[in-house]
Amino acid sequence: MSKDRPRPVLEHLEELRWRLVKSAIALTVGAVVAFLFREQLFDVLAKPYRLALPGQDLNQFQVTEGFSIAMRLSLFGGAFLASPVLFYQLWAFVNPALTKKERKWTIPIVTALVVLFSGGAAFGYYILPRGLVFLLGIQPGLTSVIGASDYFGLTLRFLLIFGVAFEFPVFLFAAAAVGVVTSTQLKKGRRWAVLIIVIVGAVVTPPGDPLTLTALSVPLYVLYEATIWLVKLALHK
Repeated sequence: MSKDRPRPVLEHLEELRWRLVKSAIALTVGAVVAFLFREQLFDVLAKPYRLALPGQDLNQFQVTEGFSIAMRLSLFGGAFLASPVLFYQLWAFVNPALTKKERKWTIPIVTALVVLFSGGAAFGYYILPRGLVFLLGIQPGLTSVIGASDYFGLTLRFLLIFGVAFEFPVFLFAAAAVGVVTSTQLKKGRRWAVLIIVIVGAVVTPPGDPLTLTALSVPLYVLYEATIWLVKLALHK
């Protein structure tokens, strides 16, 4: 039977269920591995804090805070390790609705999702110390006593935001692949792209910190231009 035949709703729901089950298994395995290496993960994620506040330790204010942090770090690490599987399951669920020509982009798009998310998170990690210095120094006369839970919550959100932000070229390329936009339309939309990038950057970066805003906005615009070039070169649109 043809792969492109119409599929009943129940079949779609069954497919979705199995994709979610496989994603949950991958996430669980990744979280277990991350938990086994939680001390190393803790040290890596605490490094920006130590660079911003040398000689100061993170503080535990609740009895269960250490356990809570270990669980959060494990889930974060697990999601990162499982991201290739998670992105693939998402794309595989959408795949049957695509044409044979569109399906050939499955592996490149899944790879790009993983690479760009990792690159965005790594870039966020690199500029995080500068953001911490700005936030902690914005009001003179205060002594910093930072709770570990607050710090790791901020850090994980920061890395997640940067990782997700760097994904937008993939969605633009996918939109071009299915004929929603063309490289010409993307070129004409440069001004809107700049405006949206700056607005999003202003929302997700520390208020009043132009350096961090610029550090996020410039790479995103470069990725936008690269997407225009890639759409024209690879899709001839």
